[in-house]
Amino acid sequence: MTDPKRYLITSALPYANGPKHIGHLAGAYLPADIYVRYLRAQKKDVVYVCGSDEHGAAITIQAMKENTTPRAIVDKYHAMLKTNMADLGISFDIYHRTSAPIHHETAREFFTVLNNNGCLEQKETEQYYDEETSTFLADRYIIGTCPVCGNENAYGDQCEKCGTSLSPEQLIHPRSTLSGNAPIKKITTHWYLPLNKHEDFLRQWILEEHKEDWKANVVGQCKGWIEAGLQPRAVTRDLDWGIALPENLPGGAGKVLYVWFDAPIGYISATKQWALDNNKDWKPYWQDKDTKLVHFIGKDNIVFHCIIFPVMLKLHGDILPDNVPSNEFMNLEGDKMSTSRGWSIEMDDYINDFVKKENGGDQMVDALRYYLTAIAPETKDSEFTWKGFQDAVKGELVDVFGNFVNRAFVLMHKLCKGKVPPLHADILDDADKNLFAEIAKTKIAVENLIEGYKFRDAMYEVIDLARKGNKYMQDKQPWIVAKKTTDDGQLTTEAQKNIDNCLHLCLQLTANLAVLINPFLPFAAKKLCYMMKVVDKMLDWENAGKTKLLSVGYSLRPPELLFRKIDDAEVTEQVEKLKIKSERLKMENKLEVDKGQQTTGHGQPTTELPVAKSPELKAAIQFDDFAKIELKVGTITAAEKVEKADKLLKLEVDMGFEKRIIVSGIALHFSPEEIINKQVVVVANLAPRKMKGIESNGMILMAEDNAGKLHFVKPEAVINAGAGVS
Repeated sequence: MTDPKRYLITSALPYANGPKHIGHLAGAYLPADIYVRYLRAQKKDVVYVCGSDEHGAAITIQAMKENTTPRAIVDKYHAMLKTNMADLGISFDIYHRTSAPIHHETAREFFTVLNNNGCLEQKETEQYYDEETSTFLADRYIIGTCPVCGNENAYGDQCEKCGTSLSPEQLIHPRSTLSGNAPIKKITTHWYLPLNKHEDFLRQWILEEHKEDWKANVVGQCKGWIEAGLQPRAVTRDLDWGIALPENLPGGAGKVLYVWFDAPIGYISATKQWALDNNKDWKPYWQDKDTKLVHFIGKDNIVFHCIIFPVMLKLHGDILPDNVPSNEFMNLEGDKMSTSRGWSIEMDDYINDFVKKENGGDQMVDALRYYLTAIAPETKDSEFTWKGFQDAVKGELVDVFGNFVNRAFVLMHKLCKGKVPPLHADILDDADKNLFAEIAKTKIAVENLIEGYKFRDAMYEVIDLARKGNKYMQDKQPWIVAKKTTDDGQLTTEAQKNIDNCLHLCLQLTANLAVLINPFLPFAAKKLCYMMKVVDKMLDWENAGKTKLLSVGYSLRPPELLFRKIDDAEVTEQVEKLKIKSERLKMENKLEVDKGQQTTGHGQPTTELPVAKSPELKAAIQFDDFAKIELKVGTITAAEKVEKADKLLKLEVDMGFEKRIIVSGIALHFSPEEIINKQVVVVANLAPRKMKGIESNGMILMAEDNAGKLHFVKPEAVINAGAGVS
């Protein structure tokens, strides 16, 4: 679409079942944000929507893991995801959620239209059923032996050990995760979307009409699906967490919309809510052919956004996406990024470790945005390494971009009295004219690349312009020219003119850098505006390529640090943290497997648990000795890693009558985030002891099981901090 009236941009809805890692950020959210910021700078009518995907088995399974309700899970992680995205500069116009009433209404209406128009099929199928719990089992509620690698605890949709996609029927000796029993097959009725009837439309629309403008990896995957033959896909399922079917629908009792069906409709309900909040009409964004709809996703979502959702939209009478710029996956330190295996960098962790630290802030947001864009997996899988992050920040942001800006400002204050010097047209040379031309060329190149969804190359052009500015300044050497003085110590007229021209061009180039880098590094762009004493309106795209953005004689502020280097110690700490987290989750997953193997057919623990050997007890003490120990209940209110100590956490514990710092050797078993607000039992009258330079005032009581895992000794229910233990 060459000249749309409006844009609707979406990013894949993240599951609200846990924190999300930076691979997700690089795949679907950062690229969309860059594109949206570019469109806004062009004063386009653009709406950017996203939200939490809060239904489906993944939510209910996480609720069981955390021993809570699905509602508590989605509330917890929706708040985390919304905050994380904002902290990292992702500028949604609305971040919605699929548990909202307006989404339930919208999804039911969508289903009803398709059903009433005869677009869905209703048919009986056999599905796995747990007789003890009277529950039809979703794929993730079935585990069994993987037919590929022999893993005895593979899920009904995928084996987490070998990565093979599975169906429950492929599992050897399947069993229910709810009861531990072998499930039976039972007939149930569901509604299906007959994708097989839409193969001709999809073949024409994707493989012919979009074979040139869509990414090759997207078209290729779609071609594979279509040529393999599409099958009807269930729209409903038997589950108690989700969007219930319309009450008056025969046969709909006890059934909900399948999450794959209701989730993309979340884009529509989010747009509706945005329109209500801003007194707008939502319909043109979904029903007007002059709207350009673009979905930003990871490659695991291609089938849903390129095949299934477009069929749904077509049947419902809505517009189709103009493009679906999908990214490949981002790996981490030589392995696939995976939250479940602990081999990931969660957005929340990065924010706590870098952005919220004293020397962090917005510059560390831009540092991450820069590196993720520089290694973006736009056409193939890429890899994040902490050393690569460190090198990119130093080698490009600090030494190229930041260095150029700093030199221009320092020399302007030193040689031009802190003001934008005049441009002397009569002495412009080829180097000056070439730099003017490079500014104009860069603006055009960045535009074309962004509009072609090549954000990595577009950002390179901006950094390269700063690199050219550095070379221009180095060739001109105004600090050397400043030594050309008359007998009375005054600069010669020619020298002053040459200095003026050099720094005038460098400052105009700096202003252009602010405009051009804004979609990628918005916080650096705003800081540049502050240093240049201009309003943010200067970042409007119409100013890119112009060379009179700063007025002659205008005084500018002193330079400020745009970016900082990443220390070697920080790299080492993060790599070690990654290894520790991975090992901890391996141990936890092994315990989970062992737990599953130690249950009876009814899911109850057997009496054949490993029995610990009788330990040698320490020498007996008298009651009076024990009576000297004062045990109190405390609540952990803060926790952080102790520097250069892999096993230690520094805890702040509310004792009811005071707050104490206690250093505890539990870092290999617990992350700081997961123990906030946990109640513990504290040896309250233990003499203070210094550990790694920190005075520890007390001891947390822990129990260690046969597998070596630590558990907090704590009250059965939450009670007041400071309560005595006897």
